[in-house]
Amino acid sequence: MSETEIRDDRAAGRLEAVQDGEVVGHIQYFVLESPQRALVPVHTVVERAHEGQGIAGSLARELYAIAGREGVTVAPLCPYVVRWAERHPDEAPAADPALRGAAMKWLEAHPEGF
Repeated sequence: MSETEIRDDRAAGRLEAVQDGEVVGHIQYFVLESPQRALVPVHTVVERAHEGQGIAGSLARELYAIAGREGVTVAPLCPYVVRWAERHPDEAPAADPALRGAAMKWLEAHPEGF
């Protein structure tokens, strides 16, 4: 199995897993500004040929690490990231339900690209 590099394309709202120069998985996210700044993952996708290699978990772990380095919260709407966070509470602090609600309202108002 190839080494997986995780890169953050903030402008595109994508955290990408790359192997041998090919994007093999990603988390699509946006940055919520109000009521507080948060990273909001919406979708997690891993290419079928690369499933079962821990790529989605590596992406989720890195998203929480980025949020930690930036001092912001992760307010997950993506079902995979929600489940991952529940299984890894030591790495994924729970988001305030009101913040997740605000993220959902933002997404409903800005569905393009998701």
